[in-house]
Amino acid sequence: MATAMKPAATKSVIVGTAGHIDHGKSALVEALTGTHPDRLEEEKRRGITIDLGFAFLEEHGVRFGFVDVPGHERFVSNMLAGAAGIDVLLLVVAADESIKPQTREHFEICRLLGVKRGVVALTKSDLVDTDTLELVRLEAQEYLRGSFLEDAPMIAVSAKTRAGLDDLKKALRHAASSVAMRDGSGYFRLPIDRAFAMKGFGSVVTGTLVSGTVGAGDEVALLPAGNRLRVRGVESGGKAVERAMPGQRTAVNLAGIEHTALRRGMVLATPGKFRKTRRIDARLELLGSARKMKQGARVHFHAGTGETVAEVFFHGQKELQPASRAFANLKLQDEILVLPGDRFIVRQFSPVVTMGGGVVLDPLARRPMLRDTGRSSYLATLERGSREDILASLAKRAILGLGYQEIVSRTAWMDEEIREVAAKLSAEGRVKAVSRDPLVLVSEEFFAEVRSKILEKVEKFQKENSLLPGILREDLRTSLGKRVRAETFRAALEELTRERKLEAPGELVKKAGSEITLQPEEVKAKDQIEAAFAAAGLAVPSVKEVLAKLAIETKRAERLLQILLREKNLVRVSPELIFHRRALDELKEKLSTYKKSKGERISVPSFKELTGITRKYAIPLLEYLDRERVTRRAGDERVIL
Repeated sequence: MATAMKPAATKSVIVGTAGHIDHGKSALVEALTGTHPDRLEEEKRRGITIDLGFAFLEEHGVRFGFVDVPGHERFVSNMLAGAAGIDVLLLVVAADESIKPQTREHFEICRLLGVKRGVVALTKSDLVDTDTLELVRLEAQEYLRGSFLEDAPMIAVSAKTRAGLDDLKKALRHAASSVAMRDGSGYFRLPIDRAFAMKGFGSVVTGTLVSGTVGAGDEVALLPAGNRLRVRGVESGGKAVERAMPGQRTAVNLAGIEHTALRRGMVLATPGKFRKTRRIDARLELLGSARKMKQGARVHFHAGTGETVAEVFFHGQKELQPASRAFANLKLQDEILVLPGDRFIVRQFSPVVTMGGGVVLDPLARRPMLRDTGRSSYLATLERGSREDILASLAKRAILGLGYQEIVSRTAWMDEEIREVAAKLSAEGRVKAVSRDPLVLVSEEFFAEVRSKILEKVEKFQKENSLLPGILREDLRTSLGKRVRAETFRAALEELTRERKLEAPGELVKKAGSEITLQPEEVKAKDQIEAAFAAAGLAVPSVKEVLAKLAIETKRAERLLQILLREKNLVRVSPELIFHRRALDELKEKLSTYKKSKGERISVPSFKELTGITRKYAIPLLEYLDRERVTRRAGDERVIL
């Protein structure tokens, strides 16, 4: 691959040829461009196009990339790979044969794939007389009536005599003038239609650059495999370029992978943005010539350059009649990468003929469920709604909240667009941004439900636990269930505290203004608990012994003990031992005095002698003092800090 040139200011337009076998597509492309698109020896030997062929023509500031697709019925899957990304259709009809079966199938495929403009070439015009040529013209006009080619130029040409080629080029330029310049600011995506090894360069893939740009040094993701690869170099139009632009036929030289690991149907894309899928929701259309399609039908599925098998499930109906449209869920046999707005074709499982096609609405669809009654309305919004409606619908159906990465995967929108739409929806009160970096959205209805549940659970807890100051924050969050993500809980709690409906001091959450009110007998019991531990010094009784002497039931007594611990009048030194705060303060003073008179080291026996307690109390107390950094263990002794 040669030294890179800067991207030219020319407009790139992909022209796809379509038509019946041996109607002269390849010969016409060679006559227009000087390049014969057949690249395989077998193709040249047999005189038919088996795989995709490519050629280029630059005319009046427009760089045409011709994709010559095979006409033989056996090679329609290759034709489908080439049809992806076509801007202008060059429909080829031989003047000595007129409209044929593959002409019809190719044309229907291009219509289903959303091609909007084109030119009709009546090839081999030198082989027929004027009357026959006019008859073929009338037949073609009749066939194309009511289609996107109804008013398209119809040019009689001969690749052999070159008659009509200038008129055909002029018609192609005119069609290209209505093709919008593609925006290069989107995420990079290149469906691979060829992969091969080039001597001295290694692995090379080609395809039509759908969106974004790519240049040497870029890191790209290979999907659905997931590899991250480095781009060595890029060619477009047969020339090395610094960056390939959207709409261009592009060859990418990749480092870090063998060409045998690359195949048609894979996609190169911006890393970390998109997710592969095995299930999509779509608008599906059947051709009038197709059989009716039943629920669960298996079909051959073609999208971009990829091909797999799919099972079709309709939303709200059990079958689809010919010439009808419906929302459908397609379960795919293999993982693919598709995005909203991508077109696809379905072909009958056996015998293999084109049945219809459609457009992807939700590339990461859920499995159909009877209780999901709102899916058709949701899909209608994805199909025809504004950006605001689409994002609001995505947020409403996102059970765990809609994260930034999920939005990108489902829409392919850029950062600025996502944040602009999210801000507008937030200002209108349609969604709630529970986190802004990273962005996480939930519907306002769901957020209101979470707020209500938090208030309800706090109130219930305090009613059932009148002696506790509040519920632990983490216990409150987990009580809401797995549907409520941490960001949603935090945002709802912060809003409730700002509104002074709740207070959240430290790790506790409580109703605003709520205080613990003890009954007279509880006040007395609480004082008795504290007095028992205060009187015991360091030789404290067990908790069970202390609580057993009280006049109130054990459950209430345990809650009073918890209050004393929270007030830090009592301190739990170990699971079994609780001491009064004053006794521990006095112990720390004794150690300080000991350090001044006898040195900083103290053994366990000396500690027992100093405190007058047994090993039962001495070891837990020394471990507590270590944790409090009053002492530090050094072998069998402690260093008093």
